Parts: sequence; structure tokens; C-alpha cells
Amino acid sequence: MGDDTADPNLIVTQGVHHLGLTVSHLAESATFFTETLGWREVRRVPEYPAIFVSDGTIMVTLWQVAEAGPSQSFDHQHNVGLHHVAFEVASRAVLESVFARVTASGARIEFAPELLREGPAMHMMCYEPSGIRIEFIWLPE
Repeated sequence: MGDDTADPNLIVTQGVHHLGLTVSHLAESATFFTETLGWREVRRVPEYPAIFVSDGTIMVTLWQVAEAGPSQSFDHQHNVGLHHVAFEVASRAVLESVFARVTASGARIEFAPELLREGPAMHMMCYEPSGIRIEFIWLPE
């Protein structure tokens, strides 16, 4: 990304510490991360309720929505909020494995691994059980 330390007005972060997602199906969403993706459960906070999961690189906090009524699919042209979250994977083989595991879990797939624009990067898009779009992307060096 380049050396941005020369700009005294630029606030440079050290990366993403965690991502907090409000979900309508806490247990099912946690299972998607732990059983489908193989992440580990880090912590539970029943009084929120929330479940924290991690792959060892990033942590995701899953918060149970207070009233799980009907939800509206996200429309990036009319809603403010999270369009999707993208997780980078180490190789094409890992991307293919993610696709196979997500497919086997019964989760909704938006599209299978495909070239991102002209390539060589590849990505896929799926939905976790509460309907949040998740992209997995492989960026070859």
C-alpha cells in the first residue's frame, strides 16, 4: 500500500481488531463460523447475548438482536450500513475449500469462486445464517 508515514495528517491504523455483527440467529451464526469455517469460540457473554469467534487473525463479535422480527435484505443503493465483509484467504485451494464447506453447510451461496475482474485474484460470496453477506477473496502475489 505504500509508505504513508510521510503524511503528518494521516492516521495510520494497525489493522482491524474485531468486527461486531448484529445477528438474528446467534447460535446458527456462531455455528457457521465455528463448524463451517473452523474458527474457535473465544468467549460468550450471555447477558448481552454475544459470542466472540476468531480464526487467530481477526475476531468477530456476534450480537443477538433484541427482537428478531422480519429483517430487510441490505440494499446498497438505499441503506446505510455494512454492504458485506471480506476475508482474505491464503490460496486458491483455501478458497475452494471454503466454497465446499459453505456449500455443504447449506448456507446460501451468491456466487462460486470466480475471477475478480480480469484476475488473477479470485473471490466468492455467501451469506451467514442471519443474512449478512460474506466475501472470501484470494489475492495471489
